[in-house]
Amino acid sequence: MSARKLHLNLFVYPGGHHEAAWRHHGTDPDRLLDIAFYQDLARRAEAAAFDAVFFADGPSLADNVRYASRFRLEPFTWLSAIAAATERIGLIATASTTYTEPYNLARLFSSLDHLSGGRAGWNIVTTGAPQAAANFGLDEHPVHAERYDRASEFVEVVTKLWDSWEDEALVVDQKTGVFADTDRIHEINHTGRRLRVRGPLNLPRSPQGRPVYVQAGSSEHGRSFAAAHAEAVFTAHQTLHSAQAFYADLKARAAASGRDPERVLVLPGISPFIGSTEAEARALHKEFDDLTQPEYSLQLLQRLLGLELSADELDGPVPRQLVETRGERGNGSRFRLVLDIIDREQPTVRELLHRLAGARGHRVVAGTPEQVADQVQEWFEQGAADGFNIMPPWLTGGFDLFADQVLPILRQRGLFRDAYEGSTLREHYGLPRPAAEPVG
Repeated sequence: MSARKLHLNLFVYPGGHHEAAWRHHGTDPDRLLDIAFYQDLARRAEAAAFDAVFFADGPSLADNVRYASRFRLEPFTWLSAIAAATERIGLIATASTTYTEPYNLARLFSSLDHLSGGRAGWNIVTTGAPQAAANFGLDEHPVHAERYDRASEFVEVVTKLWDSWEDEALVVDQKTGVFADTDRIHEINHTGRRLRVRGPLNLPRSPQGRPVYVQAGSSEHGRSFAAAHAEAVFTAHQTLHSAQAFYADLKARAAASGRDPERVLVLPGISPFIGSTEAEARALHKEFDDLTQPEYSLQLLQRLLGLELSADELDGPVPRQLVETRGERGNGSRFRLVLDIIDREQPTVRELLHRLAGARGHRVVAGTPEQVADQVQEWFEQGAADGFNIMPPWLTGGFDLFADQVLPILRQRGLFRDAYEGSTLREHYGLPRPAAEPVG
């Protein structure tokens, strides 16, 4: 029996993570804007004792919405409804440090943490989509380094706001008539290079002290940022070796920053196609790939690699010599991941598009429940992961198969909990409740 346990999040994407999921007969695309659909899914994940549900977001319309279900529900509205329908599962939302203000964001996450009883987590992103700039009155999207500079100061400000009420500030003494001890509520008076915020927050310190800091980004800037701030890191890897290298590097960076590396959880994405035999699972995977739209996939390839290809070139080799260096254009880590697939596997254009269709660069596996469990266990025990973001190819069937067939195997092997041992996301992740840092 292993003392160390897996951490599992359900990563929810409208319809599922395969780009053609909405076209498959196993999905119900008419329910993608029905909150009851997502509440039921979250209750199923909670019944399986998952650590959290994770809801991604972005502040612009995806260019490829013509061919895929890539609209964006606002995550705080969505998670508030999920909080009302569940009791213990964590609630992680994406919010951008580039296109929000720290005071508003601090209020939103503090409110979610209070109203859910301590289940909130913030997936900190800088936003890679350049089309977002025009939605906020900007002439151009800030470059990669500038976005991370703002993000570091942004997190500093939000942390100060969450700590601007000491834990003992809320008195609520009906006999004396004192509701709050104002000596324990502090202005933060932050004046930095990019931000100026007086504070204090207009809410008491939340049940977790601070919502859990989550980060998704594997570039050089992203790794440095994660080592300094993140408590859980979402990442994408295709091979065990790549995942091990990232895991070791991030843990070493966290230790060099004076942090306990065991309190920085690394959670890669995995998107499983599950069948009673490996052949059945592969056939299921092919069903989805056969529904892909070349126009959508070629747009994705242009965005990731700078390749402008036509449908006539699908069955030819990927023209490696034409790949542009993306540099600071916002997709550095994913660019390198796709380039590694090209160099390692030398696929045709169509084969590469199918590799990316499953989960946008995250690992896609097809096999029996035992084979999927074997891969999860191997990465967990071989220094590649502390757990996973489970990314069902379609919903809800893809999640049901994992919960009903893979999870019992992981439990039988002593790798995953039978039931919750706490009620907050920090408790699920094994993270301490941070003390408020003195403001001023």
